[in-house]
Amino acid sequence: MLKSKPLLIDRHPGRSAQTIGMAKELGTSPDLIHEPTVGVVGTKGDSQCYLGVKDKVNAIHARLRDSIGTEPGQLKLRLVEPQYTVATSDGIRNGTREMRYSLIGREVTNDALCEHLEASGLAGTIAVVACDKPPVGTLAALLEHNEPAIIMSDGAIHPGIDPKTGGAIDIVSAYEVAGHPDPEYRHHIASNACPGIGSCGGMFTYNTMQTFIGVAGMQPLHMVSPASDDPRRLNEFPDELVHHLAKMIEADLKPRDIVVRDSLRNALIVALAVGGSTNVVLHVPEIARAAGYENFWKDVMTPEEFNHLSQYVVPVLTDARPYGKYSMVDIDKVGGVQVIVRELLETGLLNGDVMTCTGETLSEQVERLNTPGPDGTVVYTVETPYKPTGGLRLLGGNLSPDFSAILKLAGVEGGLGDNLFRGKARIFNGQSDLLKALDDTPDSFQNNDMVIVRYEGPSGAPGMPEMLDPTARITTLCRDKGIVIALMTDARFSGGSVGLVIGHVGPEAALGGPIAFIHDGDEIIADLNTNELNCAALDDPDTLAKRKAVWEKEVADNGGTHPFCGDADTRLLHRARHSAVPASRGGGIHPNREVWVKEPREAERSGFTPSNKTRPNTTKAF
Repeated sequence: MLKSKPLLIDRHPGRSAQTIGMAKELGTSPDLIHEPTVGVVGTKGDSQCYLGVKDKVNAIHARLRDSIGTEPGQLKLRLVEPQYTVATSDGIRNGTREMRYSLIGREVTNDALCEHLEASGLAGTIAVVACDKPPVGTLAALLEHNEPAIIMSDGAIHPGIDPKTGGAIDIVSAYEVAGHPDPEYRHHIASNACPGIGSCGGMFTYNTMQTFIGVAGMQPLHMVSPASDDPRRLNEFPDELVHHLAKMIEADLKPRDIVVRDSLRNALIVALAVGGSTNVVLHVPEIARAAGYENFWKDVMTPEEFNHLSQYVVPVLTDARPYGKYSMVDIDKVGGVQVIVRELLETGLLNGDVMTCTGETLSEQVERLNTPGPDGTVVYTVETPYKPTGGLRLLGGNLSPDFSAILKLAGVEGGLGDNLFRGKARIFNGQSDLLKALDDTPDSFQNNDMVIVRYEGPSGAPGMPEMLDPTARITTLCRDKGIVIALMTDARFSGGSVGLVIGHVGPEAALGGPIAFIHDGDEIIADLNTNELNCAALDDPDTLAKRKAVWEKEVADNGGTHPFCGDADTRLLHRARHSAVPASRGGGIHPNREVWVKEPREAERSGFTPSNKTRPNTTKAF
């Protein structure tokens, strides 16, 4: 594997001038301007998720500055000013056209950091990340740059408290009351749902991905679960991060040494065990790509193995929001995510020999942290889990020939008798039409409706928005009426979504996937016994051919784009419209829809097979 060379400032006076000036302004020695460069980066956006990032970045930057110098024991490095990326707030944009920029924000973070990492030639980087898309973009950039680097998540927000009931609430609570008839009650929940700073507190996408990054080895495990306002993040963790980075530089330990086939598999298994967000299966192909593995579902873990692990091997261990009761701060109180990791290690489900950013193996790190066992209330044991099966399931069938459709099984509240759902299709060609129907005619939704929202995929929207707004309203409607309404879409969901909701259906409607050919009233079957999602009408070749011909004419008459697709009215959205790869490949933006991989490498097998010692007959090698 080729290794990049850190940029060194040469003796050219024009290049030296600003580096000398910056060294003086930053309080470091001008004698170090020709040494390898280190720095801190942060992800910033326009919500509470990001409000704590700057203070952490500044604290780490100060520790780096204090550790750099020409004296014995100091780091002989050139310090650069902290850099930040931009992001939009998912919570503020959900249900609006602007939500199309959310997933694209992952790509923007990657692009921005690639410029800084490469142009500044950073030989060592500490990243402070918040929300859920920027951390993935950050990790991808660090993997592509492949110089010593370490990540710290900013931390979660504390739950809000409803002053009338004393119960815990959060942003999902506010979305669930969006259809409530009393505006004062809606405002009451909104006013109390999000106190303080930090990213979403439940096991939504943020905490799913921070846990993933920790288990994959790029974040110290004990730094995942503390809240954003936890004093450790300013008083203890910066020194630890600088220490770990210095050791990584000394040992030449790089991100691609850490993020390998088995660490990715470990992290995805933990995502199953925490009932994590459906977005993890959208992000893990992108992380794997940046690590050098072209196709995650071929090189690292097949859909068949994923489903086997979820059905038979890996249970859900956490009683966590949105499907349960507790938040990440509660997980921290009982020992942190390392408790979950220890339990999975001890039962044979994780490979503990993979390297981490602390310079230890995963097992060694868990041991050093003096990790306690599960408390049995917030975190359960593998032997007596919170739920017997894993939190996620991939579906194939005639509606998902890409085998990309994803169901958050941990969040299903009803409708899967005998692991089967049968419903009648109710078509919405865009999220806005569904939201209008939920506002204007909520009683028109009937038991066993299969609501279908299409033309909202990576190319169709463009940008593949998530659908927390409609799923939250449907959840409330179902609870109030005692009915089951399922939803399937070529878009994606918030980690806070619950209910019988199936996303990432691919190929997407905008590219002529089968979801485009469903008609109102068609029977839709979601079968978790066979892990298939089917439309009975499309089994008939003549019906399929006729419907496809109508669709193709609509596209041709509209200049090559289906008229139900969203407007690509900025250069960024235009890039997504014409360059986005399928959800099964990460939904990212790549030239000619061909996944780009820097320095591809083989996914070397270690020989480790995940097994559950409490279920000895379920072990299966793939």
